[in-house]
Amino acid sequence: MRRQHIGWVAGAAAAVLVAAGAITYAVASDGGSDTGTATPSAESADAGFARDMAVHHQQAVEMSYIVRDRTKDEDVRRLAYDIAQTQANQRGMLLGWLDLWELPKVSAEPPMTWMGMGDMPAGKDGALMPGMATNTEMRELGKLNGKRAEVFYLQLMTDHHKGGIHMAEGCVAKCTVGAEKRLAQGMVDSQQSEIELMAGMLKERGARPRS
Repeated sequence: MRRQHIGWVAGAAAAVLVAAGAITYAVASDGGSDTGTATPSAESADAGFARDMAVHHQQAVEMSYIVRDRTKDEDVRRLAYDIAQTQANQRGMLLGWLDLWELPKVSAEPPMTWMGMGDMPAGKDGALMPGMATNTEMRELGKLNGKRAEVFYLQLMTDHHKGGIHMAEGCVAKCTVGAEKRLAQGMVDSQQSEIELMAGMLKERGARPRS
């Protein structure tokens, strides 16, 4: 049953990527927006989400490739690969939109400013946004093996997904480009499903999410 569930998640992720390709084409073909609105500004929620989620996704990709080298468990390795592939492709889309809109990929504004959270405390130990692992945690993951690596990865990725969902929900509420809003809603749905899957995988290993 567990492998069937992981297979379903992988299939859903693949569907998201196919849809994402179509969304990218739609955004590009109509000049940057499928809603008739003007090209987003550098300070817009659309641009802010694209920049911040690209950074957020990059860490998930790195984390997933780390754990693939630290365990031989087929289910964890498959999940990690699916997450890495999905988020790497979505990251490419987000950065591609910024290119289409001729907007910078780096902002002088603090992360999450577009969500009204720019005044939150500066990222501690490399954790720039909610849910992100610290530099210390990333180094620790790289030192663990087997079950300990699996549990720590599942816990870190659960936190990471929760932060990502919070950001994606912010885009659904604040972004103006319809294609980007739909991508964000897809992130919410797929990552929530993966959170539920990871909770079961943690339980199988005698552990639970950290929060």
